[in-house]
Amino acid sequence: MKKRGYIGLTSILLVGLCAALVTAGLRVENPQLYDLSGKKSISLQQLSGELKNKNIVLVGEHHNNTRHHINQLEVIRALDKAGAQVAIGMEMFRSDSQKYLERWVAGEMSEREFEKVYYANWNYDWALYAPILRYARDNNIPVLGLNVSREITSQVARSGFESLSDEQRGKLKDVACRVDKVYMEFIKRAYGAHAHGNMNFEHFCEAQLVWDNIMAINSLEYIRKNPGSTVVVVAGNGHAWKGGIPTQLDNRSFADYAVILPEIPDVVEKGTVSLRDTDYIFL
Repeated sequence: MKKRGYIGLTSILLVGLCAALVTAGLRVENPQLYDLSGKKSISLQQLSGELKNKNIVLVGEHHNNTRHHINQLEVIRALDKAGAQVAIGMEMFRSDSQKYLERWVAGEMSEREFEKVYYANWNYDWALYAPILRYARDNNIPVLGLNVSREITSQVARSGFESLSDEQRGKLKDVACRVDKVYMEFIKRAYGAHAHGNMNFEHFCEAQLVWDNIMAINSLEYIRKNPGSTVVVVAGNGHAWKGGIPTQLDNRSFADYAVILPEIPDVVEKGTVSLRDTDYIFL
């Protein structure tokens, strides 16, 4: 398998082992979550009846954390078993790859062929997302490419949203770095981790918001075409939490969603987040 970026040998072995075990059927039996509204623990089985009535369920992740992807698969599985009309919206694929996603779900591509499509879209190891994508194929669940091309986000990060042509903007309208204080602090931290050269902070902020906007737009577009569906949005925590994609849903007067974030010590815990951030925390 082609190696993308640096991952230690131990991490590679663990990722591969966990993915193989998940594929073989290992599951987290009835995972527990913390309900911030009710201030109580609740099982995913109990929660699935409520979640299946939502049009969008956002489930966050750290991209290289296998447990987070197991949690995401459990949400998809629980909703599928509860009778929801499930679709999986993924940050990891661009919308221009949709035809390949449809061919994969229809069983018209081998895993080797589809893995090439995956790596053309995303840099993290295939083994991290393979169980979700195999479940979609095996159960005929639509997979949606929610993102835009790297070229557009890179251009915005370098030169700002105003530098895009009308054709490049496509479904996007005006995108400007107008966010609340909490999200601004998040973007500043992300900027510190990703900045290089003379990257402009305002442009970096706009690039982040381009992703939030387009993923909200593409999710809503699918729901309009498929009323009654529940789109499980698989995305990084920075996009899934309420300051990200959900804010863009709110800006479009859409409130029929729920947010689930994984527990991360000192970052996402009962005492560190509120309903401003998420509805549920995976424990």
